Amino acid sequence: MGIDPGSRKAGWGLVDVDVQHNKLLHVDNGVIMLDANAELHVRLVALSRKLHEVVETYRPTVAAVEDVFVNKGARSALVLGQARGAVLATLGLCGLHVDSHTNNEVKRQVTGKGRATKEQVNDMVRVLLSLKHAPFEDAADALAVALCQGMVQLQPTALQGAMAELPKKKAPKGKARDSLKALARAQGKI
Repeated sequence: MGIDPGSRKAGWGLVDVDVQHNKLLHVDNGVIMLDANAELHVRLVALSRKLHEVVETYRPTVAAVEDVFVNKGARSALVLGQARGAVLATLGLCGLHVDSHTNNEVKRQVTGKGRATKEQVNDMVRVLLSLKHAPFEDAADALAVALCQGMVQLQPTALQGAMAELPKKKAPKGKARDSLKALARAQGKI
């Protein structure tokens, strides 16, 4: 599950990580709309309740949340941080393992470029998940976070598979082995 936190609207997206086939599959996505006229604490309670309902409905095993991205100023960052805190607390109370990813990390995992535009990220989300239509912006951002988390989860599997296919090398013998030991001793490693 990926979450794009916000104090007026928060995106959520779910992907299934199929480790056996090294695939990421779209499950669902949406946006939690909050009353922009309500006081912040009221919106945060609503965010927590609605996110809890999504978690109860889909029962994800892992969640990822985007780190706070400061773009508009200190006040906006503070409010976004409070929304992110409500999300983290809710996910924690639901018993989920939660990872965090920076905005650039999400962009790099999804598009290959850490400075990709929002449109490039949304297009890649649509392509990677074989969606007919691009999801609403906040849901697409959340799906990008979920994809990032899924890709991180798949990387060790792909690496292990590649490592298993490498030819086994024999340990060095004789003088080569003695040279390696001498080097390790000189570096204080043994």
